[in-house]
Amino acid sequence: MHHGLNLNIGIVIFVIIIIYVIFNLISYLTSSPVAEYEVGQGTIATNHVYHGLILRDETVVYAGQSGYINYYLKNGAKASVNDVVYSIDTSGELSRQISDAASTGDTLDPETLKEVSSELDVFRNSYDSNTFSSVYTFKNDLSAQLTQVLSQNALTSLADTISTAEANNTFYTYKPTAPGIVYYGIDGYEDVTTDSFTLDQYNNTNYEETDLTDNSTINQLDPVYKLITSENWNILINVPDNVAKSLNDKSVIKIRFCDDDYTTTVSFSLLKKDDAFFLKLNMKNSLIRYINERFTNIELVLGTDTGLKIPNSAITKKEFFTIPKDYFTASGDSDDSSLMIKDKSSGSVTIVSPTIFSQNDDFYFVDDEYLKDGDIIVKPDSSSTYRVGTDKDKLTGVYNINKGYAVFKQIKVLASNDDYTIVEAKTPYGISLYDHIALDGKSVKENQTITK
Repeated sequence: MHHGLNLNIGIVIFVIIIIYVIFNLISYLTSSPVAEYEVGQGTIATNHVYHGLILRDETVVYAGQSGYINYYLKNGAKASVNDVVYSIDTSGELSRQISDAASTGDTLDPETLKEVSSELDVFRNSYDSNTFSSVYTFKNDLSAQLTQVLSQNALTSLADTISTAEANNTFYTYKPTAPGIVYYGIDGYEDVTTDSFTLDQYNNTNYEETDLTDNSTINQLDPVYKLITSENWNILINVPDNVAKSLNDKSVIKIRFCDDDYTTTVSFSLLKKDDAFFLKLNMKNSLIRYINERFTNIELVLGTDTGLKIPNSAITKKEFFTIPKDYFTASGDSDDSSLMIKDKSSGSVTIVSPTIFSQNDDFYFVDDEYLKDGDIIVKPDSSSTYRVGTDKDKLTGVYNINKGYAVFKQIKVLASNDDYTIVEAKTPYGISLYDHIALDGKSVKENQTITK
């Protein structure tokens, strides 16, 4: 009998082993392999390119008379109080003569021609085929410069006729009341300041500018040009909270204008508008360079972020129960935090020690391994209870597969690009250097057996 009993126990153990092997073999053959990624140290040069609103000290100047208008300074030219900016001819005849004289190059003097030739040589020697648009910019600038010279020459050549017209009150010339930069366009932003701007003005997708030189005639008190009276100007940039926080203890920053790759270092300050953070860049040069722009794209050159580098495909979100911390208690001689679950029918209490995945000031984050929605938890040394599922929240993280099964680990993102994310190292409940994580975080579940 004793021998037969040993035989039966041996057979049972053998059968259990066979079943276990078959089960694992079937699981291996029917499950999809999980690609893994080994966590390493890395850096990312973060792309901080933002939409910027340009604001200047701008004053709109209005026409002193009705009539035919001629301009004598190019767009963006610096004007003194002695420079004629525009003229108005009430009859139109003298205005036509000025326009005709300005349309021919016969009055260009040798000095002007020499300057034009020199500018052409400089442009030809510095031309880059990768920036072909610069050809059009140069063409427009040169054309405006020549038009200014020719228009001013026309005033000189027709001086006698102009004097007679002025005496007859049919011709008027106008000069600025203060020195500044002349600009022949208005867009409704002339009175907007860094204090008064609105989010709608910043996010204006239907922006339009009116070119004041399009019309040959003008009515009295119509806008004729605007005068920019200060070389100091500002760019407003809406930045995320984390960027604003990182710049809180700084006062200067390096920026790059994306349109022409111009880089400079400027002072700045942070301001808040309707719960949004804005960077106010204080510009002291290059005003004329961007005189035609109201909006521009700016890159903040903030350097690189270093930490644990993981692929974006590994990142996922998982929902957790959030349990108030004061419902947890130490479990006997163990340091594990435990919960007392009350049976709804009998009133008896069961103690469980759920895995804590994260925490904030008031709550621990736990999953459904030991708890289910609707469970009643008893507060230690109190009659107060808490219903599981009353509060829930999601955490961002990855699945650690070091032990052959998936365990969710929270991550703290420092920076990211299209392919990779840099996360903070040595965070509580987080991942470590050389950990193995699931490459596709969304295809894995908690405690899933991993087949490689």
